[in-house]
Amino acid sequence: MDRSGLADFLRRARARLDPSDVGLTAGSRRRTPGLRREEVAQLAGMSVDYYTRLEQSRGPRPSRQMLTALARALRLTEDERDHLFHLTGEEPPRREATSTHVRPGLLLVLDRLYDTPAMVVTDCGEVLAQNALSRALNGDVLARPPRGRNMIRRFFLDPAAQELFPPEDRPERAREQVAGLRAVASARPTDPEPAALVAELRAKSEEFAHLWDEHEVAVRRAATKRFRHPTIGIFELDCEILVNSGHNQQLVIHTARPGTESYERLRLLRVVGLQDLTPIGS
Repeated sequence: MDRSGLADFLRRARARLDPSDVGLTAGSRRRTPGLRREEVAQLAGMSVDYYTRLEQSRGPRPSRQMLTALARALRLTEDERDHLFHLTGEEPPRREATSTHVRPGLLLVLDRLYDTPAMVVTDCGEVLAQNALSRALNGDVLARPPRGRNMIRRFFLDPAAQELFPPEDRPERAREQVAGLRAVASARPTDPEPAALVAELRAKSEEFAHLWDEHEVAVRRAATKRFRHPTIGIFELDCEILVNSGHNQQLVIHTARPGTESYERLRLLRVVGLQDLTPIGS
């Protein structure tokens, strides 16, 4: 492990970022450019002491999970992320057809969507990043174990996950999930990821297997959907999907129409945030 090289790389990556680049306010005048160490630590989900020791060339060897969190917190490109892994003696993640590395530009857009739920997902339903309002509405998906971060898997295998939708809407949501996954599997017939997810769900979910056999296919597009929150009630939200075809990632944004009851409830959710709320399906 190249501790001095890692420390220098982290310091330089931190110095080039403004608070606005990661959705933070600048606050009081800063003596030096870039983010503060405590801000990077917060974004990466680690202690300030742990991150400080890394920058001082005296920290332990970070885990692969920690390196991935640092790459996202510092808005590294894929090449920079690979370099970060090499500095610690780790093999970088394999660049698969479906990348799990969210581009810095996409994270910047996500950070600035502070008043509406938004998240980055793969076309197979894997959640890669969420903003605060998405965590308030959907729960903190990234805090779950890796297999619990796929929205399609959870919808069919975790009964609590379906509580996000009103009961009368759930059959239609299920059909949409299956039709969308079929479109992905058909577009990438040699990719093992969608094939493995389909095989797992057909084996474990009778509902999924039945819908899969109906052979419906539909690419995921913009729509109006209703969401159910255990404290605030039902929201009717417009869902917009921005697709990054090069990385098979989607920026999913949910908005409420001004003047509606859903708009007021979304404003309330922003105020309440994650305080005293139990994430749905956790």
